Amino acid sequence: MTTSPLANPTATREMLEAFGLATKHRLGQNFLVDNHVIERIMALADLSGSERVLEVGPGIGTLTLALLQEAAHVTSIEMDSELEQVLAAHAMDHDNFSFIMGDALAVPPTAIAEASGGEPTMLVANLPYNVAATIILQFFQTMPSLTRAVVMVQKEVADRIAAVAGTKAYGAYTVKLSLYGEVTGRFEVPPRCFMPAPHVDSAVVRIDRVDALACTELACVESDYAPIDAACVSRVVDAAFAQRRKTIRNSMSSNGFDKAALDVAFEACGIAPTARAEALTTDEFIKLAAVLSESFD
Repeated sequence: MTTSPLANPTATREMLEAFGLATKHRLGQNFLVDNHVIERIMALADLSGSERVLEVGPGIGTLTLALLQEAAHVTSIEMDSELEQVLAAHAMDHDNFSFIMGDALAVPPTAIAEASGGEPTMLVANLPYNVAATIILQFFQTMPSLTRAVVMVQKEVADRIAAVAGTKAYGAYTVKLSLYGEVTGRFEVPPRCFMPAPHVDSAVVRIDRVDALACTELACVESDYAPIDAACVSRVVDAAFAQRRKTIRNSMSSNGFDKAALDVAFEACGIAPTARAEALTTDEFIKLAAVLSESFD
């Protein structure tokens, strides 16, 4: 099993002391110090040796050093300028490692591809929890080369990612992400696995890319509905969940959709107008967007 030389409290302390660093809570830094978790992440990632892996928030490189043992190349994006010296030291020791200093949400995909020697094929990361959900969705949207993500996030975010229709955790984010990927693995990570221990529970989820739009578009074409893109579906999803406690008809009509057009669309899709947004599956949202697309501005 692949492990990391930094995934223990002693090695982490020594690394921080060697570079004169201290943990920075403002950036959500809690260093992973449990090799068993590293092993499980690597098993879930299931690298073959050909992947160009993208990592966000490498910190001192605990997960990075494990990834470098199995990936063709690893590119890490780090926001904390004080960690640049640590990552530079890793780059000196590993020919298959490069890093970018900056905000992961602002780095252009072209810059990532250039640093990686090609478009990244996987995202494997212990993500900064305050922006984890946004990073996952944005990367799947803007980097079609990503075939899989194995990410550590706050447990509540993992619940939203993996939620199914009809549950409390299921929401607009769940549906939007499901247009691009499906959860194929998950495990929990307790606070004791970090230094310092966070005040939240964590979970690692594996998301494999799917093309939900392409699958549903086949049904739409057969039913004479116009194929639509993710932006159209997102508009419908946002309107449906805007007032979650209301029926889907009332929520959507209060957020830009004509009631008469909605009634026609609901009937065509077999959706009860009295249903609430969380009752609809991704497939149903796609079909609803396809029927409503003619009424979009």
